[in-house]
Amino acid sequence: MASSSLWQRFQRYLLYYRDLDFSIDISRMNFPDDFVEKMQPKIDKAFAAMRELEAGAIANPDEKRMVGHYWLRNPALAPNAELRADIEETKERIKRFAADVHAGKIAAENGKRFEHILLIGIGGSALGPQFVADALGSPRDAMDIYFFDNTDPDGFDRVFDKIDNYLSQTLVVVVSKSGGTKETRNGMLEAEAKFKAKGFQFGRHAVAVTGLGSELDKSAEKNKWLARFPMHDWVGGRTSVMSAVGLLPMAMEGFDIDNFLAGAAAMDARTRIPDTAQNAAMLLALAWYYAGNGKGEKDMVILPYKDRLVLFSKYLQQLVMESLGKEKDLEGKIVHQGIAVYGNKGSTDQHSYVQQLRDGVWNFFVTFIEVQKDRPASAGQRFEVEDGTTSGDYLQGSLRGTRSALYESGRESITVSIPRVNAFNIGALIAMYERAVGFYASLVNINAYNQPGVEAGKKAATKLLQLQKQVREKLTAGAGKTAEEIARSIDADPEDVFHVLRHLASNDSHIQIMSGEETVDEKFSLKK
Repeated sequence: MASSSLWQRFQRYLLYYRDLDFSIDISRMNFPDDFVEKMQPKIDKAFAAMRELEAGAIANPDEKRMVGHYWLRNPALAPNAELRADIEETKERIKRFAADVHAGKIAAENGKRFEHILLIGIGGSALGPQFVADALGSPRDAMDIYFFDNTDPDGFDRVFDKIDNYLSQTLVVVVSKSGGTKETRNGMLEAEAKFKAKGFQFGRHAVAVTGLGSELDKSAEKNKWLARFPMHDWVGGRTSVMSAVGLLPMAMEGFDIDNFLAGAAAMDARTRIPDTAQNAAMLLALAWYYAGNGKGEKDMVILPYKDRLVLFSKYLQQLVMESLGKEKDLEGKIVHQGIAVYGNKGSTDQHSYVQQLRDGVWNFFVTFIEVQKDRPASAGQRFEVEDGTTSGDYLQGSLRGTRSALYESGRESITVSIPRVNAFNIGALIAMYERAVGFYASLVNINAYNQPGVEAGKKAATKLLQLQKQVREKLTAGAGKTAEEIARSIDADPEDVFHVLRHLASNDSHIQIMSGEETVDEKFSLKK
């Protein structure tokens, strides 16, 4: 396309919110000029579905729940006074709690101020706070933060090694809606044991963010934890960063939660308007639809040109893939929808996989995230690495150069631009993507708010752990037994039993392996 035509297309398909200094440019997506017109019936349906959701319709039929993360940044939208009061009261309680921690009114057992946070959660219960902490964090934060976001014993130990010397001044935040999530429970039990071994009372260091009446809520109350904050059943984990899940750690780190919520509310207001040309979230959803033919045929590559946004692609992996990766549509037909998401950061990516993006298989579209401000004003005067050129100039040149190089090779891209990385703009960015996911789900006729595949994985894991107990009971001292022999005795899959035995032998010093002619002929026994 001639440069003059590209300029005209840029003018037509650049949306700029002047008061937010926020823009989205979809001009390098090669959809035809009549694309939006042809999509209008689907667009109208998506706007209507979003209005119903925000008004309190049951949007998660699997759990018969409303979906209300939009109310978190604008409680006036909540469908009844009780919900509005709950949202506002929770935010004020979070602010008071954080202020009391910072002032030393809520202190550690030794009377000293809490200076460190250990957040225990998984998926959306950790990923949102991780992204925000990395994006907004600095050495001047009121408290620093560490995470248990898996059930990896070595991962626990690595964090303990970092905080061991100041465990006495560490506040633990346990995040689990049901309180029964095994990974989070395991992390909590490991932390509790570590505190006990050091002579500290875990309850004097612990805070719960959980559902009212959950196992965790009851345990925290019984053991006199410092505080309990609600995890509303109408907020999904992947959209929970603006609930107590994200706001509590943010407030304790010293971040501006009011500005964070205000940024999201400002973006919501603009993307609630049913005017496609002026709606950033709908333009984003339409670009995704066009790129993958409404079937997710191309991957979404997220390239933020800012170190502070390196976790944004990981955050969007969960938001997009857990929301859109569905087997069935709203009518129950098998459709296997979804969009794969990956990314790192610019210009690092130009020295890794951009080579394939430009010259390899064309199974993707790119989203560049631009941050206009190179450094905060407090960083001092402009530093030039060459005459008239700064490191930030090189970063900007890399973004624009890569965008041009990809387009020359027929590769399409979207560019989202924010003025700087702060609480307001991070809130706006998250809000735009949350609504784009909702719009896209309507465009392709799926439910973005349930997650049956995740539950299936949990059930399979539970079944395997039950199998492990059966296998252990069959182990005896002496000659030992093969996986196949044990499997026959308990009517189980020999391969499952083989993997269980290998795991047990690797981690239990009482179990030994005797070599066989082939690996599968190994015999397992208890040491005498």
